Amino acid sequence: MRVVIAIIGTGFAAYGGWLALSRQDVGQLVEVGLWLAAGGLAHDGVVAGLVLVVALLGRRLLPSAAQAPATIALIVWGSTSLAVLPVLGRFGARSDNPTLLDRPYLTSWLALTAATVVVVVLVSAWRARRCDDSAPTTGED
Repeated sequence: MRVVIAIIGTGFAAYGGWLALSRQDVGQLVEVGLWLAAGGLAHDGVVAGLVLVVALLGRRLLPSAAQAPATIALIVWGSTSLAVLPVLGRFGARSDNPTLLDRPYLTSWLALTAATVVVVVLVSAWRARRCDDSAPTTGED
């Protein structure tokens, strides 16, 4: 099954590469290459480094039940935030076309951030309670 999926994926990648090479000029291809390289560098050099530092700090500051959920949420939130940075910065907005970037992107990102925090708090509380319920009781009150 993996071989079939790899063949299908390779076919789609080849088709996408052919479309890019046949329908774009050299300047556009250079811009795409720079964008891909910058995205990789930003993720690996900035987001991954920040996640590592914050996760290590969280290990010292957060209770054990909250460490894993907070780290996972930070990874998802950091990657998502990096991906939506162009729309948050309104890069590409044009005054002659008001339909570009016409959504409340900042509000949506803030809602995602709030939902992420709520999920971390709920999962952490559930994990803490589960650990407390499984702790042996001594029978003394």
